[in-house]
Amino acid sequence: MARTTNDHPGEQAAQDPIRLLAIRDAPLSLDEVFRAVGDDAAGGTALFVGTVRNHDGGVDVDELGYSTHPTAEAEMRRVAEKVVAEYPVRALAAVHRVGDLAVGDLAVVVAVSCPHRAEAFAACRKLIDDLKHEVPIWKHQRFADGKEEWVGAC
Repeated sequence: MARTTNDHPGEQAAQDPIRLLAIRDAPLSLDEVFRAVGDDAAGGTALFVGTVRNHDGGVDVDELGYSTHPTAEAEMRRVAEKVVAEYPVRALAAVHRVGDLAVGDLAVVVAVSCPHRAEAFAACRKLIDDLKHEVPIWKHQRFADGKEEWVGAC
């Protein structure tokens, strides 16, 4: 979906739609991300939350850790800019956790607000999918049976 320019200010591109991008070693806040994408011209906001689940591939997961390459935040910005260029994004936010996490912890929170819900859903999905596949973040899973596994790019 290409951006369009209309006469109403609410349908014109936001000045700086990328409101929050961060990689943190502290717990993530849904409220912070949701507030970051608030925009009076947005009719739809989509939010995705990735949590640490208690299993993977049929094996119980005890905990996991995330680590990043030094370029991860710059790559996150590149992914965000690509989403903003493709969709009529009013506001966008993405935060990813690093360090050791327990089952149930928030690992990633992304949100996008757009003029309409379909655009918000599509842009949010593109944001999380591209973040997962393109940003150098690695997951180190530790299983209940004592085995460990590294998983590349989120």
